[in-house]
Amino acid sequence: MESVLKADQKPVSTLMPMTIIALLFFIFGFVTWLNGSLIPFLKVICDLSTFQALYVTLVFYIAYTIMALPSSWLLARTGYKNGMAYGLAVMVVGTLMFIPAASTANYLFFLSGLFILGTGLTILQTAANPYLVILGPKESAAMRISLMGIVNKGAGVIVPLVFSALILSDLGDTSEQALAALSEQQLQALSDRLIMPYLCMAGALIFLIALVKFSSLPEIEPPQQQENNDKSGIMQFPQVILGAIALFAYVGVEVIAGDTIGLFGSDLGMSNFTTLTSYTMVFMVIGYILGVICIPKYLSQKHALISSAALGIICVVGIVTSSPNSSSISEIVWGFTSISVVPNPVFFVALMGLAHALVWPSIWPLALDGLGRFTAQGSALLIMGISGGALLPMIYGAIAESNNTQDAYWVTLPCYLFILFYALKGHKMRAWRN
Repeated sequence: MESVLKADQKPVSTLMPMTIIALLFFIFGFVTWLNGSLIPFLKVICDLSTFQALYVTLVFYIAYTIMALPSSWLLARTGYKNGMAYGLAVMVVGTLMFIPAASTANYLFFLSGLFILGTGLTILQTAANPYLVILGPKESAAMRISLMGIVNKGAGVIVPLVFSALILSDLGDTSEQALAALSEQQLQALSDRLIMPYLCMAGALIFLIALVKFSSLPEIEPPQQQENNDKSGIMQFPQVILGAIALFAYVGVEVIAGDTIGLFGSDLGMSNFTTLTSYTMVFMVIGYILGVICIPKYLSQKHALISSAALGIICVVGIVTSSPNSSSISEIVWGFTSISVVPNPVFFVALMGLAHALVWPSIWPLALDGLGRFTAQGSALLIMGISGGALLPMIYGAIAESNNTQDAYWVTLPCYLFILFYALKGHKMRAWRN
């Protein structure tokens, strides 16, 4: 693959940069998808309602909106490489915040730690995603991001299993009803179990800071395209503005599919509700593998986006119309294995992972195409779209409490419809008035 380096650098192999970025994307996934297990866990530990428990997604993802532009300013001063190291350092602070949070079982402390973690991830994502786009030919950018997605969602598969093994392994019955029956002392002891895993996570982040800081990771810069000389600001690029809205819709759907599936399973009385996020992540990994194989050889980034939106619409209809008393679909798909089957609506929630897997890698190169010197600003704007993960799950939670968790998934339908619009028309717009 080609690379775009600073003028005083010689072209280098992209193997080492891709390896380091892969480690960072693993951390993205591990920290992000831990929320899917934390939400039902903290609901019990801190005695929360479903709506209150979803503050986890609100504070974690709202950090992307608040800190995206400051992150772009930081990167403009430090460069991508140093910016990644600073992002990891902020994450260390957020991780250590979980120690007093777990010791006191204080929900506000947990939320503070999550916001700080989200801030660190904002810096990392603002640097890492455009880095991947610029690192090689734009036609294969979605393939490179898909590779990172496999690593990211692979972490999402692992983390619920690790969480259950470290925190819940010796409890026997881990249903929400059984956990709620524990005494105050038992709940505190359960909360204390979070301390050691987060200490280990802080140590791993410190190691990554050293790796990034002292590695041969090259500094890159976006090409300065002449056709943008008539543009005075990022708001003059419709493909970026609409791309940020599409990412807002996508991340909201992604978080709903990954972080509410445990709550949904808990409401249906499933005993393995803390591991259900893994089902969604497995489907996402399958989607990313398809992206690596098919893009751009067999499938363009545009058509990958169209396919994702269409399958997502099918999943939404499947969730709200299928019976929670039947597990017929998962029995057909994997009933011959030792993997636990799930009710049909839960299956469709997990399948949403496959539906939207290629949205993120497809939108980034389409939205950043032609930005030139505005690439850093465009990246920050796209990162702000991650706030969909803060707001849309809260809407889901409000509907779930006033109606039921199954019908609340209707909130994702408009999201897939907008993604379909962006795939068909939005990404091609180069002016607000043609």
